[in-house]
Amino acid sequence: MALFTLQDISVAYNKKEILKDFNLEIEKGQLVSLLGPSGCGKTTTLRLIAGFLQSTNGKFLFRDKDYTKVPVNKRNFGFVFQNYALFPHLTVADNIAFGLRLRKVSKAEIEKRVERMLEIVNLEGYGKRFPGELSGGQRQRVAIARALVIEPDILLFDEPLSNLDANLRVNMRVEIRRIQQELGITTVYVSHDQEECFSISDQVAIMNKGVIEQLSNPATIYKYPATKFVADFIGFKNFIEFESREDKGELVELQKNGRVFTLDRHEHMSPNKKVGAIRPDDFILAEWNETQVLPSNGIPGKIKITTFLGRSYQYVVSTPIGDFTVNKEMIAPYHTGQEVVLIIPKDQMVLVE
Repeated sequence: MALFTLQDISVAYNKKEILKDFNLEIEKGQLVSLLGPSGCGKTTTLRLIAGFLQSTNGKFLFRDKDYTKVPVNKRNFGFVFQNYALFPHLTVADNIAFGLRLRKVSKAEIEKRVERMLEIVNLEGYGKRFPGELSGGQRQRVAIARALVIEPDILLFDEPLSNLDANLRVNMRVEIRRIQQELGITTVYVSHDQEECFSISDQVAIMNKGVIEQLSNPATIYKYPATKFVADFIGFKNFIEFESREDKGELVELQKNGRVFTLDRHEHMSPNKKVGAIRPDDFILAEWNETQVLPSNGIPGKIKITTFLGRSYQYVVSTPIGDFTVNKEMIAPYHTGQEVVLIIPKDQMVLVE
């Protein structure tokens, strides 16, 4: 059963709709990420849940109670901001204790809870320091501790790692997941970083122009994107619009410009999808010339552009059915104009809307 539900929510800024008929359910104890490009509505959704924004239509239900118009100070939700939002003149302990003092919690209880939070975020002994004496990762941990110390019903993160360097981001996302699982707290996490979201989430909602295009576990989205937008966003850079499709038992037969391609059927494959998507790494690329027999699911082509990526080379391959981007690890690269064949493994292409 869902802990909270957004039902047919609409939000507009200056008469421009950001969310329209938006729906989302989150179960207790889950970490759900809202992922998408800038302007897709993910931060708006988070601020709506927090109570910083009001919807023009729809309902926000929390534990089956209508929270749509409940003010932010009446919602027991923790919010971790992108820029930490710590008070520079207060110590770490006082920053963490700030929300408890507003709630008139006793001094003894405050000290007990602050010490517990310092342990949870691995900052024991840092209570008397000031934010300016801490690293970026340590400041972010203080911000998390401050949000957790009030024992919130929901924890909300707004791109909390965007100000950190790459190595620290990896360490901090592991810490966030550890803390979330240790406490079992329901969490909504906003980011535009695919790897970050996929690594820590139970469920990921891919958003585009104010709607959720796909909501599922990270592994399903990574392997079986539902729409062309989702596929492109998570790295399927090659698309083929097939002219016909015929399902034949465990296989799907597709046609394009007189060529027949065969794919494996799977449980996530919609019966009416005819747009194929494949990642650059998933093609098989080999030398070929017109005297050879074209292999099954093979497309003849020529190397158009070669780019060195370090561990591999990336090629743009020109074919009779379009240009494709292909990655291949090799010592000596193919040269421009060289004849090659692209082979689509029948278990690597997905069909999307």
